[in-house]
Amino acid sequence: MGVLDGKVILVTGGGRGTGREHALLAAREGAKVVVNDLGGSIAGIDAGEAGPAQEVADEIKATGGDAVANSDSVAEMSGAKHMFEQAMDSFNGLNGVIAPAGILRDTMFHKISEEDWDAVIKVHLKDSFNVCRATINHFRNQEDGAYVLFTSTSGLIGNIGQTNYAAAKMGIVGLSRVIAMENARKNVRSNILSPSAWTRMIGTIPIKDEATAKRIELTKARMRPDQIAPLGVALVADEAEDLTGQIFSIRGNEVYIWNQPRPTRGIANTEGWTPSTMLSNAFPAFRANTTDLGNARTVFTLSLIHI
Repeated sequence: MGVLDGKVILVTGGGRGTGREHALLAAREGAKVVVNDLGGSIAGIDAGEAGPAQEVADEIKATGGDAVANSDSVAEMSGAKHMFEQAMDSFNGLNGVIAPAGILRDTMFHKISEEDWDAVIKVHLKDSFNVCRATINHFRNQEDGAYVLFTSTSGLIGNIGQTNYAAAKMGIVGLSRVIAMENARKNVRSNILSPSAWTRMIGTIPIKDEATAKRIELTKARMRPDQIAPLGVALVADEAEDLTGQIFSIRGNEVYIWNQPRPTRGIANTEGWTPSTMLSNAFPAFRANTTDLGNARTVFTLSLIHI
């Protein structure tokens, strides 16, 4: 017996990396799986091919599971609708969506082209919108459904050279939160997963020095795609029905839940504010509560509870 017995799960970007691991694990946990993957490059500049999705679907079937392959582009609404239709035609249902599909086009902001900005926003933020919009009414009508959408520490914390990626990933956080709020009474859940693992996308990071090379080798060994999938699969299980609107991350064997933006301090001026009093009173009071510009390596220093 698996945690997804009787469920039908759609996994976008399911042909490689974390998507592949989610598709395989969902099947092992009893789900019927629609494996979507355009089969394109990391930059998303080619037409793609059906091979990766079909290979994963075949692997699932070879081990006794049930899966179908889909090579539509989730960046197009027509593609997202076809994935939903394929789930209904093949398995007569859909209960969850796990959506890690994405591309990278990294560059410093002062050098970024409009094309590279638009492409990353479309494949990340627009594809999350597409797959959710294509399936939301089905989930609402059956009063059952779960989304696992993907963000990144590049969005949650920040990462130099990834303004387009960070903006798209933080947009997905807002999308998930409001979907969760609007659909809670219909038992439709949406949560965010921020994965850290060695994948094709991480493999595009340039190795500029020995320290970077060592860090990458440690990442390969300690943070693998297969370690991400248990969190995503668990979030679409019925036992997680009370979890919605949350942000989770996973790094190797470490799993985290994140706080979400809330005021940390407030100050009032009964006479109203001027630029001068902002500078002399408000800003000095706030400086102890500002957030530094550190990256993920400076943030993940928490003491963990080991179980």
